[in-house]
Amino acid sequence: MARLYPYWLWLLLAIPGFGMASALAGATDPKIYHELLHPTGEFSARFMIIAMLASPLVLLLRGWRGPQWLKKNRRYFGVAAFGYAALHTVFYLIDEGSLARVAADIPKFYIWTGWIAFLIFIPLAVTSMDYFVRRMGSSWKTLQRTTYAAAVLTLLHWAALHDWGGIGPALVHFGPLAILEGYRVWFWYLRPRDARA
Repeated sequence: MARLYPYWLWLLLAIPGFGMASALAGATDPKIYHELLHPTGEFSARFMIIAMLASPLVLLLRGWRGPQWLKKNRRYFGVAAFGYAALHTVFYLIDEGSLARVAADIPKFYIWTGWIAFLIFIPLAVTSMDYFVRRMGSSWKTLQRTTYAAAVLTLLHWAALHDWGGIGPALVHFGPLAILEGYRVWFWYLRPRDARA
């Protein structure tokens, strides 16, 4: 089992993609690209949230192996989040059909927030390898903190869809992360000094 690791994890993370590839292979209607926009975006957000949950869960559930495993493997979830975000972007471009339509959409709030989130994802994904962790040193962690900006923009992008009709599902997904990150801030910066000893 150890020899197969992390391939089994990659396989698990790719399962939603296999379903989407199957839908594409059997489709004759070009609307399939529009239909796949939602699941690709949703899985991208989900995997990003899972990756970001690692640190606050380790803090909250100290001594538990699950959060420690997640923290050790969160880069895989982050790269998977980028992969589904890239698919989401490709399907959006195909669905729009022309650069003129894409350009006309950019001023829309739910569009430019998505584009900026995706642009933030790119350097995070490119530098996810151990080589860059060693090469960049402390600046690697500084770069990784831009994930928080990407998360906020992703939340706004999702919530603003369909005249803010996406706000409910977006809050359901991001709510636990917000609560745990709030706990993390309280634990490190706001709790009474005597409780920190």
